[in-house]
Amino acid sequence: MSPSGAKVPAHSALPASLHTELRALITSSRQRLAGAVNAELTRLYWTVGQRIHAELLQGERAAYGARLISELGTQLAREFGRGFEAKNLQRMRQFAQAFPEAEIVATLSRQLSWSHILALLPLKSAPARQFYAAQCAEQTWGVRELRRQIERKAFERSEIAAVQTSAAALPALTTPSQVFKDPYFLDFLGLHQGHDEADLEGAILRQLEAFILELGRGFAFVERQKRMVIDGEDFYLDLLFFHRRLRRLVAIELKLGRFKAAHKGQMELYLKWLDKHERHSGEEAPIGLILCAESSREQVELLQMHKDGITVAEYWTELPPKAELEQRLHQALVEARELMAKRGVLLEGDGDE
Repeated sequence: MSPSGAKVPAHSALPASLHTELRALITSSRQRLAGAVNAELTRLYWTVGQRIHAELLQGERAAYGARLISELGTQLAREFGRGFEAKNLQRMRQFAQAFPEAEIVATLSRQLSWSHILALLPLKSAPARQFYAAQCAEQTWGVRELRRQIERKAFERSEIAAVQTSAAALPALTTPSQVFKDPYFLDFLGLHQGHDEADLEGAILRQLEAFILELGRGFAFVERQKRMVIDGEDFYLDLLFFHRRLRRLVAIELKLGRFKAAHKGQMELYLKWLDKHERHSGEEAPIGLILCAESSREQVELLQMHKDGITVAEYWTELPPKAELEQRLHQALVEARELMAKRGVLLEGDGDE
């Protein structure tokens, strides 16, 4: 009772919705603040690196550069902390060399952390750095996932697939070359010699999360052994996915041996059926991926499968040592580019007639 005799109301429970709302506001604000701090630090590191690089260009000897960075690192670390030690100043300089354009750095600073950028610096080619930076931003890769993708040669495999489909007459944002790879690394399936297609499919379904991670972001599993009745006969597609960004069904066929020309006709039939019976309003035409134990690049080139929305890629159930892996991927890319060059010659010849 109050001194006046009025009854004091009991305290009501804290509204759960209010707590949830305020918690979301605080979290969101902290995230924006962290993003702003990260962006400012990244721009600062680039500016420091650019200034050091410009100064070193005026020096005549390498010893001058090493002494300059060492002395600067000692002084700046004493004033601003270990983040400005000599080894970090050298990384900032490498950052400025790897990404010399301020406009690109401004975009990167809003999308990637400094740890992401450090993972990109050892890459030798500008296209590789640009590819991984774009993928980090688009697919929200963490630093660990970025390192994993670099280790598993995502850029090289995407480039090989892109060469195969680069002449496809598809809109820029819906071309399979942006989502397919060649080869696919299925070492996580744990398959050994002597497996059949059923073993391969079963292993993929057991490791579906890892398989989708290898396919790339945007793939959603729809169905296995998709039944199609054509002229009273049953046909079965191994795996059916949907890609959200492409807004397309993606049919996947698994083949144990080497690619054969007959596989094209089979996939074309499946894609026509899917286009007629499964394609929804607002979706693009279905596309196909044929995964073979061994590709036949010349056959794929002669069949011009890219025109029919079909990509052929190898799958590897065991990965070779790193040096052999790099050599095999390099050789595959060279062969793909040679075929692409021949295609260009043929197209020019057709135009002259």
